[in-house]
Amino acid sequence: MFEMTSGADWLIAGLGNPEPKYDGTRHNAGFEALDYLAAQWQCDIAKAKWQGLYGTAQVNGHKVVLLKPLTYMNLSGQSIAPAANFYKIPADHIIVLCDDITQEPGHLRIRPHGSAGGHNGLKSIIASLGTDHFSRIRIGIGAKPNPQYDLAAWVLGKLPAADRKAMTDRYPDIEEACKLLMDDNLQYAQNKFNH
Repeated sequence: MFEMTSGADWLIAGLGNPEPKYDGTRHNAGFEALDYLAAQWQCDIAKAKWQGLYGTAQVNGHKVVLLKPLTYMNLSGQSIAPAANFYKIPADHIIVLCDDITQEPGHLRIRPHGSAGGHNGLKSIIASLGTDHFSRIRIGIGAKPNPQYDLAAWVLGKLPAADRKAMTDRYPDIEEACKLLMDDNLQYAQNKFNH
């Protein structure tokens, strides 16, 4: 695996929380999707820098940095912004993979920009980058069972088997969506995968 020093074309960041106790939780959907991409692209996300773990890959002619912020979800931007700055990657060449409670498990929503929609990880990234013009692939984890249910308890809960299967079944689609975004085919990716 080569080490890039002069910059990269794209940064793909998966959001989650770093401790083992958070493995398999709804909030770690981004981490898990990023692990899938790393496996497909023979990328070892093992180098430590910018309060995160990262690796580099060549994907369809693009130099890509895969980054896992270890700042905890609510401070994700403090890892992503310095990494993007180091590699001279503009915000519109950043793709963020994160969980979304507004969608059913396994549903995807691809957006090129927009508000955080109540997601603290996205809120941190917008604040750190100074713009909301970065792509995000939001991965459905399902809504709270009732309005009184504690949000933190829900997103930090483990996915039931059926919900997990619905999510992991979409990993190949997430990989294809990332490739389409990097090839400037946003509209096609949205039409194909936003459901």
